[in-house]
This record gives sequence, C-alpha cells and structure tokens, in this order.
Amino acid sequence: IHEIVFNGQGGYSYNEVYNMPIWLRRFTYQKLVEEYDKRNEAAKKRQPQKNNSTTPSWVQDVAKAQASGKKPSYTVKKS
Repeated sequence: IHEIVFNGQGGYSYNEVYNMPIWLRRFTYQKLVEEYDKRNEAAKKRQPQKNNSTTPSWVQDVAKAQASGKKPSYTVKKS
C-alpha cells in the first residue's frame, strides 16, 4: 500500500489503495514498477560512460602507446 501511495506521486490516497480490490492493487503496483524501470533505463542511457579507473588518463595513454609499440604523442621533460 505504501509503495503505491508514495510512488503514485499524489495520484492515490491511502484509503483508496486500502479499499482497492487486491487484483487492482497488484496491477497498479506492477504498472508503477514498469514505469520506474523505463525511467531508470532512459536515465542510464543519457549518462555518459565513466571510466572507473583510479589511474590518471595520461598514464593510461602512455601504457597504451607502449603496448602498441608506438611512441606517445608527448614526452616528459627530464630536469
């Protein structure tokens, strides 16, 4: 009952949901779950891919260049 009232965003009162037939309560709950799943999928698609690595990107670039046998496009100055 709480999930429908809370996630229904004001569309349902506690008394309405409490007095709903069980089959209608289950149907309503399932439709809410489907809607929120669609929203979550759409939000995930909109988010840019993040690199979860803790290694700085320039270190990764150098490692890739060394692995491919190519010289990196920049060099580190020695003092």
